[in-house]
Amino acid sequence: MNRMIKPTSLFWPVFILSVIGLFMIYSASSVIATERFLDPYYFLKRQAIFFGLGCGLMAIFQRVPYQLYKKRAPLLFVLSIILLILVLIPGIGLVRGGARSWIGLASFNIQPAEIVKVTLIIYLCYLNEHLVYPVSQLGSGLLFRLVVILLSFGLVMLQPDLGTGLIIVGGSVCTLFFQGAKIKHFFSLFILGLSGLIGLILAAPYRIRRLTAFLDPWQDPLGSGFQSIQSLLAIGPGGILGTGFLRGKQKYFYLPEPHNDFIFAVISEELGLIGAGLVIGLFMMFFYRGLKLALFVQDNFAQTLVLGLVTMMTLQVWINIAVVIGVLPVTGLTLPFLSYGGSSLLINFMAVGILLNIESNTV
Repeated sequence: MNRMIKPTSLFWPVFILSVIGLFMIYSASSVIATERFLDPYYFLKRQAIFFGLGCGLMAIFQRVPYQLYKKRAPLLFVLSIILLILVLIPGIGLVRGGARSWIGLASFNIQPAEIVKVTLIIYLCYLNEHLVYPVSQLGSGLLFRLVVILLSFGLVMLQPDLGTGLIIVGGSVCTLFFQGAKIKHFFSLFILGLSGLIGLILAAPYRIRRLTAFLDPWQDPLGSGFQSIQSLLAIGPGGILGTGFLRGKQKYFYLPEPHNDFIFAVISEELGLIGAGLVIGLFMMFFYRGLKLALFVQDNFAQTLVLGLVTMMTLQVWINIAVVIGVLPVTGLTLPFLSYGGSSLLINFMAVGILLNIESNTV
């Protein structure tokens, strides 16, 4: 039965999505790139470089035995925490969009929060193998894991980056659930997390504006509700077939950063329901094949690692799309493999490389 899974089964949806991303990044960014850099291919060329580096990184991690992460998980997690601390230091961390989330390396920048999304799940899978107390116990079995998750979340929120913080918590909680945590424990965590989220919203006025804009963006159409309205105005005219590649209008300085968080709106406008459906279908294929792989994996560490990584990336997909179509407040999350961004693309390719190694050792 294991032969039903092919070594490249997880690769192809990711590769096709990334290629679509290159085309759509050019379409979405050409106007802004011309205005800012006098080069319509500016963002495309940079993303193409990251795409090539990402493919190389994926090939490397595909050849690294996943068993190595069992031995090196604590070191990987500690290094990612150090990076999260370094990014908070003025002069090291770079500020973009009001958040200190980047570390500059020559002409490229890295985002440590993207790295910790993967290393945290690897570490949680390591703990599941090495802690005496199981995660199903509310006391020592679950408490240490929660401290690890909250430490990562807290450092990310100091940047602040609520969107990535929610993905870290969501992906980690799903991993704990796959490891045997009980639903009643999650209910308690949900109440605690909801209280903390309300506190974060009340502590920052811009988060309150985002929440009210999500409920009724037309209350402030030129302010907090601007992004949501412009996104909907892009999706609506797309119809079934779309306006055509390169023929969208919202990227003409209406939709902020159309090549980044709201690239799905540009896809919906230019490629219509068919194009948007294709993208969603590819993400669903990736998720399905990830779950299928997990069913065939015999090693407990590898199984929970597959489930954790696949769920984390899929969760980010659905949150991004939900924001674009106005179902959730604006969170500032990229769409994996499609949005412009080197750190996000490289780390996602790295995660896929890990999955491909597990896959190749399963067939």
